[in-house]
Parts: sequence; C-alpha cells; structure tokens
Amino acid sequence: MNLTSLRNVPEGMYVRIVSLNCGRGARVRLLQMGLVPGAVVKVLNNSWGPLIIEVNGTLITIGKGLASKVLVEVLS
Repeated sequence: MNLTSLRNVPEGMYVRIVSLNCGRGARVRLLQMGLVPGAVVKVLNNSWGPLIIEVNGTLITIGKGLASKVLVEVLS
C-alpha cells in the first residue's frame, strides 16, 4: 500500500482516505466536509495556495497544513 499525506499528492491523482491524524476539532471539520476514511478523492489543484479536491462530486478547498494531516492511499 502506497501511503502519503494528501498534501503530497500530485494534481489529477485519485486517492482513498486511510486516516485523519489530527485533533478533535479538525477531525470534525474534515468529517463534515466528507473527508471520511474510505472516501475516494481527486486532487484537482496542488500547485499553489490551498488544495482543490473533489469529494463525492463536490469541490472543496483545504489548506496545506490540514491536508498534511490526512493520510491517503494513492489509487492512480
């Protein structure tokens, strides 16, 4: 299994969320956005500023600091 943080995933890649390595407040915020373990995410923009990702057909922006706490498995 190829694990990395969401922050390190290049644009255009699909990943599956494995775990959230953060405090309670950040975990609740991520879960409310649909970033739950098992969810498949597509990284749309990871070049500058916040990441732009797609989860269940919804576009979400997430800061790089918070993205570094999301452990993912690269799918393709």
